[in-house]
Amino acid sequence: MMAVAAEARHSRLERMLARLAVQKACLEFACSELSASRGVILELGLGKGRTYDHLRKLFPAREIYVFDQTLHAPRDCVPDSRHLRLGDLRETLADPILVALDVILVHADIGSEDLASDARLTLELAPLIDKLVSGGALVLSDREMKVARWQALPLPGAADDWRYFMYRVGESPASR
Repeated sequence: MMAVAAEARHSRLERMLARLAVQKACLEFACSELSASRGVILELGLGKGRTYDHLRKLFPAREIYVFDQTLHAPRDCVPDSRHLRLGDLRETLADPILVALDVILVHADIGSEDLASDARLTLELAPLIDKLVSGGALVLSDREMKVARWQALPLPGAADDWRYFMYRVGESPASR
């Protein structure tokens, strides 16, 4: 993982390129790992829609539910109203309708430059995400999340040039 001191040696452009390379490698790993699995995808943090657009390419037959505080993406990178949830993630992820979904992949791009705020947010979001994911699912995140039944996975290839996290969800002791 890139240490904080190492981050200071790189320009913002270099850090952005590293982040995007890691995201792409992890998403492609997830596609390979989950190709034979059934289920839906959750994209937390639509932003400009780049990752959502890539998920559509990698998983063309999957339903992708997208969550964000507000809408900033270009029109061609915005899902239909059935698959878009706008508002506070702590509220939109608590929607009881989501529990009925078989969630096989969560991509959480929720980080900001306020690491303390991000840490508090991930503490609240991780249990909500855990209630939604199936055993065997993958969770990819730009912020570390600690959940007892999630096993941290090594990042694919040279993806360890950026702080990024990938987890495989174990079976729940109790059925969802």
